[in-house]
Amino acid sequence: MQEKRAEVAWKEGVPVATRFDDPYFSLADGAAETAHVFLAGNGLPGRFRDGFSIAELGFGTGLNFLVTLAAWKASGTAGDFAYASFEAFPMAAEDLATAHAAFPALEEEAEALRAAMEAGPPPWHIGPAFLTLIEGDARETLARWGGRADAWFLDGFAPAKNPELWEPPLLAEVARHTAPGGSFATYTAAGHVRRALAEAGFTVERRTGYGAKRHMTAGVL
Repeated sequence: MQEKRAEVAWKEGVPVATRFDDPYFSLADGAAETAHVFLAGNGLPGRFRDGFSIAELGFGTGLNFLVTLAAWKASGTAGDFAYASFEAFPMAAEDLATAHAAFPALEEEAEALRAAMEAGPPPWHIGPAFLTLIEGDARETLARWGGRADAWFLDGFAPAKNPELWEPPLLAEVARHTAPGGSFATYTAAGHVRRALAEAGFTVERRTGYGAKRHMTAGVL
């Protein structure tokens, strides 16, 4: 495990990554944003099935995982799902707990996540989820990952502030680690990101964004 940890400041109860000067989730409603962008953007929970695989660039507070876990349970889908997340700067436990307090509806899932993280290294079995947190630079770690995702959550910080997570070679690796017919979704509608994803092999679509954000991007391999 790496020594690098996230450096966090707080704005109206929302954690902000000082390294990137960008909030971890929407000031409006982070859980609703996740549901709109990453779940609906990937056609979830409608595509859930036993053995479904999700991968993510940018674990952050774990909010996307928590919303996904709650949606899986609410959907009544039988079986388990895999969730692999690539994160260069994991948050400290106390920062995670503070961030999770903003989402009382996810308290059960958040407590289970933190308990698993405190108990030992990943992978963690949390209810129906098998969660693997892969620390380090995704430009190096993704190429070594042996999995393929049915759905990708591309949730790095804004491309202007964290360009490394949006480089064409990394997005090509995302495509290489996507199952046939697999999908992606991201909050960003930056032109160079859409072009790189299209060049990687995805059919790319601009969609209505969450809240004040006009557009987002989603697509299928």
